[in-house]
Amino acid sequence: MKRTLFPIRFVMLFFTFIHTVNLYIDRAVISAAKDSIVTDLNLTLTEWGWIMASFTLGYALFQTPTGYFADARGPRFVLTFIVIFWSCLTTLTGFMRSFWSMLAVRFFFGAGEAGAFPALSKVAYNWFPLKERGIVQGINFSGSRIGAALALPFVAYLIGLIGWRYSFVFFGVTGIMYAIIWYFVFKDKPEEYKYIGEKEKEYILKTRQQPSPVRTALPFFTMMKSGNLWLAMGQYIASNFTFYFTLSWMYPYLQDRFELGGVEAGFYSSVPLLAGALGNWFSGWLVDRTYSRTKNLTYSRRLPAIIGFSFAAAGMILMLVAESPQVSIIFLSLAIFGADMTLSPSWAFCIDIGKENSGAVSGTMNMAGNLGAFVTIIAFPYLLAWTGDHRVFFFVCSALSILAIIMWLFMKSDKPIQKE
Repeated sequence: MKRTLFPIRFVMLFFTFIHTVNLYIDRAVISAAKDSIVTDLNLTLTEWGWIMASFTLGYALFQTPTGYFADARGPRFVLTFIVIFWSCLTTLTGFMRSFWSMLAVRFFFGAGEAGAFPALSKVAYNWFPLKERGIVQGINFSGSRIGAALALPFVAYLIGLIGWRYSFVFFGVTGIMYAIIWYFVFKDKPEEYKYIGEKEKEYILKTRQQPSPVRTALPFFTMMKSGNLWLAMGQYIASNFTFYFTLSWMYPYLQDRFELGGVEAGFYSSVPLLAGALGNWFSGWLVDRTYSRTKNLTYSRRLPAIIGFSFAAAGMILMLVAESPQVSIIFLSLAIFGADMTLSPSWAFCIDIGKENSGAVSGTMNMAGNLGAFVTIIAFPYLLAWTGDHRVFFFVCSALSILAIIMWLFMKSDKPIQKE
């Protein structure tokens, strides 16, 4: 019998984790480069907001199509293709010379990244036992936060060293190199991986969620009749509305409000992202722990999500009373810890109800969430311009989190979407 010293599925998890690290490094670069780009291209604050939002709009609109793509072609091919595509767009960003060219390239950059998390859902479905699904999702999403946290201070330093344009080239080339490694290491299913031990392969096949005897595509309009999915989409909008503040406006907000230097603001901005990584790990553990104890899919997803949204609502309100960057970061970290606690149960929920069509279902939820993120990026400067008070934005974040708690009370993992 073939044996391995280390479970191969954990090797695959390491590579999916690196995927999400790379994914969010590329996203965070533009936030840290804001001042340099705005000065170089002579942009206004609202124009900058639209550039940031154009990425999110492209990312949102292509979620469902790339989810179907991942279901049909498998995560090995899809992730290789999209990482190369988005890395080329990252490199191209460094050559843009105007508002309109930057707007266009960031839109297509977002479209290129759209398939990443739906494809990773297929990895979780194919490679991991049902009882490990929560922690797998938590680890994968923590990589995105760690990637962004590492990027903010490092990119601020790199821009000072080689300029913002060559910084984008550096990260684009790094992404292409990783895509090549991924293609040669990963296989879509454990049945296709010749180095996996027989005992581990048998364990995965017996304990992962069992597919239907014949896989058939889930029609979009059938999927959209699911009340479960609409609730998942609604609560994910609330989660992203809070989190995307960290990727778009947190760095310049802290820098302007507390008059911080670039590298200093980068270090402060990295703390909530690291808190988000902890939130993902804790939530993933809590999802699996609750399921192991109760064998109740719905409750094991609902409990961590409600706790997370409670923290998010409280943290965004408490942040308003902060009078120093240190206290502000503590409360913002609480909010992001909570918002990221909602990710593992959200994506596990989509796999529960989508099963072998989990790419399309999770992609549709992520589409809705990123339309919420698009609104976040636009709302922050416009609410400030209309009201003259940045606190309005944080009140909206808190209210949406409370609404999401109510939505989770009606979401049921044990009711998968039925094909007609």
